[in-house]
Amino acid sequence: MKLLPCPRLVDRHAGTYVLPARAVLHLDASLPRDTVILPVAERLKAAAHQIGSELELVSGPPKHPLLAIRAAQGGNAPKRLGGYTLRIDGKGILIQYFDEEGLRASVATMRQLMREFGRRLPHLIIRDYPDFAKRGVMLDISRGKVPRLETLMELVSHLADFKINEFQLYTEHTFAYRNYEPVWRGWGAITGEEILKLDAFCRQLGVELVPNQNSFGHLRYWLNYPPLHKLAETDKPWPDHGGSFLRYPSTLAPEHPGTIPFLRELYDELLPHFTSNRINVGCDETWDLGRGQSKSLCEKRGKGRVYVDFLKKIYTETSSRKKQMMFWGDIILHHPELVRELPKDLVALNWGYEANHPFDREAGVFAKSKVPFYVCPGTSTWMTLLGRHDNAYANLQLAAEVGNKHGAIGYLNTDWGDGGHPQPLAVSYLPFILGAAVSWCAQTFNEAHLVPVVNRDVFEDQTGRVGQAANALGFAHRKFKYTAPNITPFGAVIAAPRPEDRELFCRDGLKYYARISAKHIQAALEEVEAQRSVLHRSAPKTRAADVLATELDFAARMAAQSCKYMLWQQALAVGKTGQASILAKRGIAELRQLDEEFDAYWPARNKGSTKTSSMFLKWRVEDYRRGTLHFPPEVAAMERQYPANDVPEGE
Repeated sequence: MKLLPCPRLVDRHAGTYVLPARAVLHLDASLPRDTVILPVAERLKAAAHQIGSELELVSGPPKHPLLAIRAAQGGNAPKRLGGYTLRIDGKGILIQYFDEEGLRASVATMRQLMREFGRRLPHLIIRDYPDFAKRGVMLDISRGKVPRLETLMELVSHLADFKINEFQLYTEHTFAYRNYEPVWRGWGAITGEEILKLDAFCRQLGVELVPNQNSFGHLRYWLNYPPLHKLAETDKPWPDHGGSFLRYPSTLAPEHPGTIPFLRELYDELLPHFTSNRINVGCDETWDLGRGQSKSLCEKRGKGRVYVDFLKKIYTETSSRKKQMMFWGDIILHHPELVRELPKDLVALNWGYEANHPFDREAGVFAKSKVPFYVCPGTSTWMTLLGRHDNAYANLQLAAEVGNKHGAIGYLNTDWGDGGHPQPLAVSYLPFILGAAVSWCAQTFNEAHLVPVVNRDVFEDQTGRVGQAANALGFAHRKFKYTAPNITPFGAVIAAPRPEDRELFCRDGLKYYARISAKHIQAALEEVEAQRSVLHRSAPKTRAADVLATELDFAARMAAQSCKYMLWQQALAVGKTGQASILAKRGIAELRQLDEEFDAYWPARNKGSTKTSSMFLKWRVEDYRRGTLHFPPEVAAMERQYPANDVPEGE
């Protein structure tokens, strides 16, 4: 049986039960009707309808001549949060659940069984409950892509089918705060009304919509607004990592008298739109801290102390609003001696996105200090276009293993949008569902079920080809024989900065063509095109599924352009001007077509425009037109150090 999450215990027996064409579903009235009983019944009725069975919901005494499915609290259900028992035999279907979460989980399992077997359901007993009480997904909506409300509802509906019960929208400047329209104008910000509707929709599905507003670092577009300049720790950009790229002011000055009033204003407007009693305040990657207004204070008291003191001020604000504070744990982990000072009712979010991230050491710090914490791996889709599924799958499973070992109270799978967020949701679904599976029960997860289940339940392709292509595309970057953290050449090459911006980006944005052999670039390109051919032979059943297949194809086409761009760079570098001219002519035509189609597709799924997500397509056209590499002197030196086709694999 292809089920994800895979239940903790499945005992399958001989025989089948045929769900009648007309049947009765009985739910007891022990749970709230409007927010639990009726929504749960509708989910089950919808799944039954798709396989040719019409269910009628009844309550009261569980006696009816057409009774086929009965759900009742208690009985043999595991006495654990989210626990349920599901029995299918010759008499029908019996669901016994410990709590609301258990009822919803059992219905999610039933929906998958119906999609897998139709009306002819196998006799079985399932006994199940989750490893983590909180199993969430966080979607970045601050890097250039703010999904439409309908897109978000579609995503949450799918996630609920895989027993996800928490959802966050990572927000920096893309909530439509009434007094700050100049900050979010043009980004397609999400409105308060949309949050109210999404929150209600999530509650119907048993998913907690947790407010997420970064409140210390990552506030570049806020601090770029003239009335807020004074709140910035630094007043001008500065080169980071040896001059390889430029950091813009993005961190609040913790001691400025206007900083806390500014955050109060944001919280007072944002929080009433959510029913959750929690808030994620971010506070990660405060790169500027100690470089400007707080420099003397950090030198005197220590950067860790200044950070923790400001974190406590934010905690006071969230506590006064009766919200439990969640925050990213990366900065405090640099000062482990201060972890014990944290209030014991906040939640630290222990994030890390590489396959070998030191979750074990970091989670141990929070566990030892008795600070509640989540493990927070990621989908590894950002700056990749197609994903790094080999890295993501290992990262997601490692986080579940370590979280269980150290007693994490939750698991949050993060989906970031660095580089303008051009990668579509379709690329993220496989790691979304894998994260859902291992956070429910890592011990029983069977990776062989991943592609067929996601294809059946999300991509809805009876040929199986969309899921097959989506998975293979996520591994295609391995053809380059080149690895780097958080990126692949597919995503990084095409999105490299414009020539006039490159001096401070040269080592990150332009190194690839010189470090990857032409045969490996060609192999990656051929793999992408092969999987596009697979996609084109698929047959999605619904319009929504067809859109997902189209999204995958768009991402693959952009990834292919990265390969073609590197081949053009190599031709120029060795003086093959005729070949370079042919490649440039083709590249310009293909990029223009892709840009036009991307603009047309965008409004169907997202708010705002493609201006912040695919401008690089126009930049690459300009590169082709110029016909030169335009390297600063330090890049030429780097090329002599790392000649093409002469770099150790994995460099």
